[in-house]
Amino acid sequence: MPSFSDCLFVAMLLAEPASKLTNCRRPRNPQPENSSPLGAHTHHLASITAFVDYIETMVRWLALWIAVLPLNAQTTASNYVGSTVCKTCHPDVWQNFFKNPHYKSAASGNELPERTGCEGCHGPGGKHVEARGGKSTIRAFSVMAPRQVLDTCLTCHAKDFSKANIRRSEHTLADVVCSNCHSIHKSPVTKFLLARYQSELCYQCHAPVRAQFSMPFKHRVNDGLMQCTDCHNPHGSLAPTWNAGLRPPMVSQALGNEEACLNCHRDKRGPFVFEHVSVRVEGCERCHSPHGSMNAKLLRRPAVFTLCLECHNGAGTFGRENTGEILPLATHNLLDPRFRQCTTCHVRIHGSNSDVTFLR
Repeated sequence: MPSFSDCLFVAMLLAEPASKLTNCRRPRNPQPENSSPLGAHTHHLASITAFVDYIETMVRWLALWIAVLPLNAQTTASNYVGSTVCKTCHPDVWQNFFKNPHYKSAASGNELPERTGCEGCHGPGGKHVEARGGKSTIRAFSVMAPRQVLDTCLTCHAKDFSKANIRRSEHTLADVVCSNCHSIHKSPVTKFLLARYQSELCYQCHAPVRAQFSMPFKHRVNDGLMQCTDCHNPHGSLAPTWNAGLRPPMVSQALGNEEACLNCHRDKRGPFVFEHVSVRVEGCERCHSPHGSMNAKLLRRPAVFTLCLECHNGAGTFGRENTGEILPLATHNLLDPRFRQCTTCHVRIHGSNSDVTFLR
């Protein structure tokens, strides 16, 4: 098959109009034309002929360029050998791959070679086949830099809104990328091609969280009633309107860009006429431990009043987290056990529509 440059050279020759090819037979010093009207008319016809030659040249160039393009495409595509060839050396991988969701790229028959089957991720396999293997002749994920792995996956998956902030996520910044959590060829999990069941997958790195889920009061992740992704977006989440700079890492948002807790605890959503500042600004984690706690209601402290005194501490300041307003002081004698359970009276502690002190 002729190369693209050869075809282009032939196209250049064929595109030259006949008028230019006959210029060599004309005298080098032609006699000036008469200044008669007939000479002017002849000059005008010559200008028209030159313009027609120019248009003819452009049309030929365009037609021949279009004709040559398929040859260039065939030359580029010749490096792709098709996924069936991969089966010769990788039969197990091939069989597993054609049973998972990525097979859709090959089943449709409408995708380009660089987006189809094995070569959609590993790149053209022509050199790999000629060399009879070798990681240097193909895109091998086991030796690729983390950012290269991410770029490869985002070729197809960049359209998902859940991955809109993945390049700035804490996982990516720590060089934890797609292939660390997903098993592309074969997965024991029916959804998302995870390398393990979700909780076990997360526990590989987040061992302290596993211990928290074993505490007396906890969210029931270990029982299979919840998953980490019910609250977290492992691909990175966008900036929230709550908790400001104290926001926990990679937490998903509920409707209205609010905290993920409100997906289940909808009665705490609001908006309220009288907002509890710490709830609205710092979020639920200001008082609760989201994974697990030794205290009822997942509170961070065993006694309610000690938790309240972290902000309402009698110092007349802006509170521990400087939420923006001087907080009211505790007016009761806290040595009296009757006044140590603040929520006995302040029952609407998450926010109220009728009382500024959250009494009702």
